[in-house]
Formats: sequence, C-alpha cells, structure tokens
Amino acid sequence: MILGSIPPCPQPNVSAPPLDRAAPTRIADVRSHQTLTHHLLLLLLFLLLLLLLNCCEGDVLFLLDSSGSVSSYEYTRMLGFLSELLLPFSLGEDQVKVGLLQVGSRPRLEFGFDAHSTQDGLQEALRRTQPLRGDTNTEEALRMARDWVLAPGGRGGARAELPRVLVWLTDGVKPGDVLAPMAALREAGVAVLLVSTGHGNYQVLRQVVSPPIENNLYFVDIDDMSIITEDLREAIIGEAEGGRGLFGYQLQWRPVLAGLGGYYEIRPSQGGGEYQRLVRPADISSAVLTGLRPDTTYRATLTPESNEDVLTPISVTFTTKPGPSPLRHGASDEVLTPATVTVSESGQTSIKVSWGPLQPESVSSYLVEYSALPTGKLHTLTVSGGQNYTLLRDLHPDTTYLVTVSARHASGRERALSVKACTQEGRSPRLPVGSGETMGTLQRNPWLPSYGRAGCQRHA
Repeated sequence: MILGSIPPCPQPNVSAPPLDRAAPTRIADVRSHQTLTHHLLLLLLFLLLLLLLNCCEGDVLFLLDSSGSVSSYEYTRMLGFLSELLLPFSLGEDQVKVGLLQVGSRPRLEFGFDAHSTQDGLQEALRRTQPLRGDTNTEEALRMARDWVLAPGGRGGARAELPRVLVWLTDGVKPGDVLAPMAALREAGVAVLLVSTGHGNYQVLRQVVSPPIENNLYFVDIDDMSIITEDLREAIIGEAEGGRGLFGYQLQWRPVLAGLGGYYEIRPSQGGGEYQRLVRPADISSAVLTGLRPDTTYRATLTPESNEDVLTPISVTFTTKPGPSPLRHGASDEVLTPATVTVSESGQTSIKVSWGPLQPESVSSYLVEYSALPTGKLHTLTVSGGQNYTLLRDLHPDTTYLVTVSARHASGRERALSVKACTQEGRSPRLPVGSGETMGTLQRNPWLPSYGRAGCQRHA
C-alpha cells in the first residue's frame, strides 16, 4: 500500500552526441580536457540525480497522535518515520505542501501548508516538534482540519482545485467517534489514509480510510514503520494525482556553469516534436517539466550555454508512469489479506501468530517467515489459505523475532505484513554443585547461543 526514494523510477536513457574531434585547433588542449571533464560530470550527474515526481501539486496534512497514550519512544519513532517519508518530496507553490496537526487534549496546528517550502525547513520543524499529551481528542482535531486547515481557498488553508490528502498516524488507542467527521472529509473530496501502530479496531478503522482499503490502511509495529515507507509514499502520490492524469518530471544536474556565466536551455519533446522550452540561469541546477501525460515517452535535451566554455548537450529519454487504474478511485472495497497481523499467547519458546481477514476463496496459501533479530537464521512455514493462525515453536526465551506473513492470492498478487514479537523470559537450569554460582539463580541460560539474537526491548 500504501517522495526513501520516490516510487520506482524507470531507468532513464541518457545520451550525448560524440565530442567533435575536429574542433578548431585554437581551442587549447587544456580547454578540450576541461570540456570533456565537464561533459562527463554533467552526463553522470544527470543520470544519477534524475527524479520522477508523479505528484507535482497537492496538499498533504498529517494528523499525528501525540496524546498521553503514545510513549516518548513511540512519538520519536513516528516523527522519524515522517521525516523519512517526506524527505524526497519537492515542496513549494507548484509542488507538494505539507502541514502537521497534532492530537492531544487541545489539538494544535504545528505548522500549516505555507510554513515550509524547503526540505531543510521542514526537517528542522519536525526535529523541534514536541508532543501535546493529555486525552486523544481526535474529534476536535478533525473539526479543525475540516473547517480550517483543509478548507480550500481559505487563508492559510488548502489550495483550491488541488488534491487534498489527510494521513492519520495513531496508536489506535481510543480514537473516539471519528466515523462521522472522517466521512464528512471524504465527502468534501479529501483522501484519507491511516497508519496504526497499535492494535486498533480494524472494523472501525477500515471505515475511516478512502478506498481502496488495501492501499490506504496500514497496521504496523512501531519499530517496523520503515517497511511501509515506500508503499505509503506511493499511496500519497496516487491520491495527490487526483485522477487528473497529469505528471511531472524533475531534472537535476550539477551547476557546471556556476562562476562561468551563461544559462541552461531545456527542450522536452514528445514524438519528435518540440513540447516546451525552458531556460534556467547558470546558478540553477533543476527544472520541473509539468503537465506531462501518463504512459508517454519524452526526450529532454539539456544544453549548457556559456561564452567561456564549450559544453556538449546531453539528452535523457524517459517514460511517465501509467495513469491510475479504474479501481484506483472506484467503488471497489476489496481488502487484500493480511490487513492485520497480531501476536498472542507468547511463551518462553513459542508464539501464536494470527492474521486477517480470512479469504479462503481467493488465497491459496500463506507463507510465514520468522527470524531472531538482528541476524538470526530465517525459518519458514506454509499455511493453507483457509487458516488464519499458526504457532511458532522452538524459539529462544527473551528474544525479539521479526515475523512476516505473506498471502499468495489466486489472482497472482501477493501481500505481506510484518510484526515484531517477544518471547517470555526463561529461568535458567540449576547449575552443578561447586560451580561457584548459587543454585537456582535466575539468569540467562548460559548454554543458549546468543549470537544472532537480541533480548526483548520493552518500552515504557
């Protein structure tokens, strides 16, 4: 489900005409060497710094639970997740705008859409953000979002006629009566996505998000949030596209003309004909090509122009991603299992793992993979499509395991979800008389190998 990296970018085809080996001899060897160096540098950096931005305009509001039910550790992890999630986005008037609304006894808008137009400013604001504590007054926060922050065209609010996205991050504990206000937001055209780091009520939370549920609803352990980063980013992009079918491509390059003067000329074309012409000054190192069509091949040529140096033009060929499928914003309410994975009946050497919803008519089997963190041996087992739980046996006491449940659907699609689980602490056996230790002392079993395992970390 669900711009670390921006969604997978098709490998661009970068090319440049060969250097003119018959260049006039008045160009000194050192100048020719400099030209070649600049040419190669520009070519390599053009290739490495090409970014595909499938969403060029849209307003994304994050609703962050910072009430008393969220521990300091969990809150820090949530902010770190937001930082990583948002780092690749281009911010600004013609790009994405981001706001942060915190939930506590008295919800507070930490910063609005017009507060940050650079990544440096946004990242610093996230680092400075402090929790509110108190009760989980989500209803009041949603009222603020609906009447003010996400109201289009108002002062400090969302931009008119652009996609609006609400991403709710919560621990799932006592969210309150959120169904009606969330429905009002969706009816007003706001796309709603949700990430729960606790064991919230799935049947309630599934009614909160916009369809398709399998793309917009996430249950994940607080320590494993990074595994959903790319999926959630893609989901945000998909909603921010708003079904308009218009795409943007951002070109970035090293400013090789800085200090030399001149300008860069960018000419994107489609099917051999000129599409548009952009000119950027010597100290600028990026350009955004907007209004592109989905699933279309373009060719962009960058020409550095300077009176003090000769630099060869380079070209890049790229294809925009396909547009949203009819199901993307359709009425389909299909939920792909597993939507939730839970751990129960944890013992010293066993853990019960359950998942849902059960879909025996569409799932052929489940693959359960588990290993002790951080470097334990990977174990796997296969469960029939009609079963929604299994018991993991022969585990080490007081050890953290990463458990992943993957569903193999008859349609060919696969879906996976991971959680962390801890076994209970064990009592060591009695040591032989004369060992120098008191008999029956509680301690970690000295005969259990500790390599590749991590003791459970239970956070306050």
